[in-house]
Amino acid sequence: MEMLSLEKELTENPYPGRGVLLGRSEDGEKAVIAYFIMGRSENSRNRIFVQDGNGLRTEAFDESKMEDPSLIIYAPVRVLGNKTIVTNGDQTDTIYDLMKKGQTFEQSLRTRAFEPDDPNYTPRISGIVEIENGKCDYAISILKSADGSPESCSRYTFNFSKPLRGQGRFIHTYKNNENPLPSFEGEPKLVKIGNDDIDTFTNMLWTSLNEDNKVSLFVRYIDIATGNTETRIVNKNK
Repeated sequence: MEMLSLEKELTENPYPGRGVLLGRSEDGEKAVIAYFIMGRSENSRNRIFVQDGNGLRTEAFDESKMEDPSLIIYAPVRVLGNKTIVTNGDQTDTIYDLMKKGQTFEQSLRTRAFEPDDPNYTPRISGIVEIENGKCDYAISILKSADGSPESCSRYTFNFSKPLRGQGRFIHTYKNNENPLPSFEGEPKLVKIGNDDIDTFTNMLWTSLNEDNKVSLFVRYIDIATGNTETRIVNKNK
């Protein structure tokens, strides 16, 4: 598979929607996690990311302008022991709760489907990173409508054991900016991850996202040897 430039992927697509990136730094020392949200409507754009303990939640920037919170207010990131869960919806809580009861990441997501936002039927994208004994594994899932039909849900899970240094996998909700919005196709994109410090990497991601449509960005580095974390949050609304 061709290794892509993450910067180019973001710069050339004005509306990938919501995106999850999981990977490993080129020196092999860090697990890299990123999650961003974008919006075309005023309701979608009226959000910020807020740190919630060692996790993350979305929040209305202006409560008076909030119309429908059902699909835009949720916890994108939760931590369960040595596992970090990141998703684009309230399936974060589903994964957290069911894994806590002994189910797997994939089993948890069998209880969920794409979002009921006719006519887009936005895919639910989810990722999980596990750090244990100096090792890092991760998995990415997408739940999507069958070629735009709400009658069937297609569920795909991609597992990446012992991910290679300097490589990441990137998945986003929409293929491009059309109406209705077409779902992401194929397996998560292979992208290059360098050795940039977290601030440089965060700035690259944020400046590469479309200025009109970007809303918020979350980036976390996890030291694979120690489990220590560094986190950055950027919000367009301030």
